[in-house]
Amino acid sequence: MGIRKSISALVLISAIVLGCAGCSAKETKQSNSPTKSTENSTTELKRESESVTVSDSTSADVSESESDTVASEEKKTSDILVVYFSRTGEQYNVGVIDKGNTAIVAEFIADRTGADLWEVLPVDDHYPMTYSELTDVAKKEQKDDARPQYKGEVPDLSSYSTIFIGAPVWWGDWPMIMYTFFENNLDGLAGKTLIPFSTHEGSGLSGFDKKLSKACPDATVKDGLAIKGQDAQNSQDSVKEKVEEWLSELGI
Repeated sequence: MGIRKSISALVLISAIVLGCAGCSAKETKQSNSPTKSTENSTTELKRESESVTVSDSTSADVSESESDTVASEEKKTSDILVVYFSRTGEQYNVGVIDKGNTAIVAEFIADRTGADLWEVLPVDDHYPMTYSELTDVAKKEQKDDARPQYKGEVPDLSSYSTIFIGAPVWWGDWPMIMYTFFENNLDGLAGKTLIPFSTHEGSGLSGFDKKLSKACPDATVKDGLAIKGQDAQNSQDSVKEKVEEWLSELGI
């Protein structure tokens, strides 16, 4: 009888122990579950954070793109163009030059007005470097009524309302390559305000304005400016003042 009681007591104690162990395991499992949930929550938060980062980055890209567009719209091409033909080499009363007289004046005009520049460059640059030889070639071109070709494409003239056109005086006239420019762009020059300028050593404007009006009858030609080549090379402050006065008189 005593043995049975002892056995019963042991069974009871074992049941109690096993029950507690089960509860403990259950509690442990349950306690591990929130950890997994926490990991899931952390992962979700990380994903949301990455999503926000990507979204912010995209927003920044859009903002930069919009800024670029605004900047591009603000940076507009000038409505004034300066077209010029100029020569280096030996020049009368000047000597050998590395930068053409007309190019110097053209740049002064562009600096003052904010204009775009386009230089007329011959396809066949056969013009001699010595002054005496150059005058012979220029005279022959004029006698032959030649139309020397120029390089490249002319800027879109429809973008400009005012066009300055300059060149050195060759035998009392525009160099013949300039007539090539006038004739090739007759439609584009129509309706524009054209303003001639020359460089010379005593012949002044040489009727550049009248000849330009005749070559481009559908354009409005305004008073031109004549600058001595030796002044363009050696008295540039004086030339700048003349350009300033001339442009002011033109209302530009």
